[in-house]
Amino acid sequence: MKETDMKDLPKSPTEAQGMLIKSCYEKFGRDVLPIVKEVCKKQGCSLGLKIKEKLPNTRLSTVATAFSKSFDANFVKIIEISDNKFQIQGTKCPFGLENTSRELCEAVMEIDGEYFRTAVDDKIKMTIIKTVAEGDSYCDTLYELEKNRRISN
Repeated sequence: MKETDMKDLPKSPTEAQGMLIKSCYEKFGRDVLPIVKEVCKKQGCSLGLKIKEKLPNTRLSTVATAFSKSFDANFVKIIEISDNKFQIQGTKCPFGLENTSRELCEAVMEIDGEYFRTAVDDKIKMTIIKTVAEGDSYCDTLYELEKNRRISN
């Protein structure tokens, strides 16, 4: 590989995955989104099953705390963690999807959505409020347990 190409090398496996996803999206457009979504969902399910085995319980607060340990605190801020709600904001996409599209972000974020649906409850709702993929200055993602499944504190 040429030395000039070295600056384009991924810094992590997640960033490499994002480069592959972005390349497919650039080449095939929206037609690739169902494939990206399905594969990312499977990845999220696999990760959710693994974390579920390691934790003492499957409350949203417990799973969200474990999930948060993989964050770089320089780029991600936890807004709220409870048994019913988890909200995070980040200024950098670990997949490098900045300024691509909301629809690509939503497809890739199936990883996280399925992670929580698998590890906590299949009725977890994920809402992407803001995303750097759409040009926002930060991402804002909310995971909520449906109202009829909420845990009273």
